[in-house]
Amino acid sequence: MARTALLNVMVQAAIKAGRSLVRDFGEVENLQVSRKGPGDFVSAADRRAEEIVRSELTRARPTYGLVMEESGEVEGSDGQHRWHIDPLDGTTNFLHGIPLFATSIALERAGEIVAGVVYNPVMDELYTAERGRGAYLNDRRLRVAGRTDLTDMVFATGLPFIGKGDHGRTLRELRFIMPEVAGVRRMGAAALDLAWTASGRVDGFWERNLNSWDIAAGILLVREAGGFVSDMAGRNKMMESGDVVVGNEFAHKYLLRLLKQAEAPADGTQEVATDTSAS
Repeated sequence: MARTALLNVMVQAAIKAGRSLVRDFGEVENLQVSRKGPGDFVSAADRRAEEIVRSELTRARPTYGLVMEESGEVEGSDGQHRWHIDPLDGTTNFLHGIPLFATSIALERAGEIVAGVVYNPVMDELYTAERGRGAYLNDRRLRVAGRTDLTDMVFATGLPFIGKGDHGRTLRELRFIMPEVAGVRRMGAAALDLAWTASGRVDGFWERNLNSWDIAAGILLVREAGGFVSDMAGRNKMMESGDVVVGNEFAHKYLLRLLKQAEAPADGTQEVATDTSAS
C-alpha cells in the first residue's frame, strides 16, 4: 500500500508513541497515576505519548492546530488544518494491565476528516485511512462485515462509569439491543471499537459522550471500509454531538432503530422492541 507523505508522518508518530506505551505497559505498576475527575485517570504514560505525537506532528507541519486529550486545543496559524490526538485511548485498560489500548491520530482539513491512524502497539496492528483511498490494517485492505441478519451480529459499545454518562439510558439501550443480537462487547477503547468495525471483527458500534480525539480517526476508517456513520439522530454531526453509530448498511439501520425504541416514552413506560427488520 502506497502512503502519502502526510500519512507517513502520522504513522511514524503513532508507532513512536506506541513503543513508549509498550515500555510503560511493562512497568505499569510503577507508573505515577493521578485522577482528572471521577472515574478518569491520567498517567505519565499518557503525557509521554502525547508529547511524542505532538513533537513529531509539529515538526512536520508547524502551522497546523492541535486538539489533544491531555493538553487541550492549540490553535494553528494555518486555520484550515487540525490534528485530533488521543495518545492513549483505553487508559483504564492500560492501568489494569489489559492489553487493549491504542494511539489515535486524525487530520481535519476545512471541517472534514481526511486522514486517520489507530495503532494498537501490543498487537502491532496499524489501522490507516485517507479519504478516497481506502482503509487498511497494516497492508491489508479493510471492508466492514457483510452480515445482514441482526441475530448473527455482534456489536461493541461503551458503558458509562462513575461520574460519567446516563446510566439509566445505557441500561435501556442494552435491554432493547441484547435480546436481538448475537452479542454485545465492551472493549474500553472507542478508537479500537471503530477500527474493529472497519475490519469486520464486530458488526457495529454505538456510544455517547465521546470527544473528537476518540472518534475522528475511527470514523474515517469505517467510512473508507464501506461502512455507514452517523450520530444517534442519523445526522453527520458526530464531532459536535459526541455520539456515534456505525456499521454496514444493515447494522447501522438496525442500531438506529433500536436506539430510538430504547428512548423512554414521555409517560415513563418502556416497550420491548419486536420489529427489527430493515426498512
